[in-house]
Amino acid sequence: MPVSFPPLCGEQPEILILGSMPGIKSLQEQQYYAHPRNAFWHIMGELYGAGFDLPYEERREILRQHHIALWDVLGYCEREGSLDSSIESASEVPNAIPELLQEHISINRVLLNGGKAASAFRKHILPSLPVTHDYKIVQMPSTSPAHARMSQAEKLEVWREALLK
Repeated sequence: MPVSFPPLCGEQPEILILGSMPGIKSLQEQQYYAHPRNAFWHIMGELYGAGFDLPYEERREILRQHHIALWDVLGYCEREGSLDSSIESASEVPNAIPELLQEHISINRVLLNGGKAASAFRKHILPSLPVTHDYKIVQMPSTSPAHARMSQAEKLEVWREALLK
């Protein structure tokens, strides 16, 4: 039964990237996006120099320096394996994202890493967001290797557009 990690968040984050729930490899390694075929760290390497070849703590620090925070929409769920499609929707328990956003008012962009992150965000988080803050919320192509309809290069270009605006 997967339980997500605490948020990775520096002093003045401006962008919050939300996944759905860590996969088996990430849970085993206790690292965000630990599966070597996940495009996330490849993309971060291309854009910020935080590639998979660096030690995990260095990658985390580079994201903090670039005002990027990471978390997952779900804090808990029941799921066989790593696929988002295997998450039992009745078991979903969201993370305290509205509270994180209230604590870090510098966040102005929320990037949802894939369809499940987006649907869980709409279901669990969006209704409780404060209306006093105008967030730019964007559904991104999943960096998961299971999302094979786009090449890694195509994913990189979409993420580049969203992150470097």
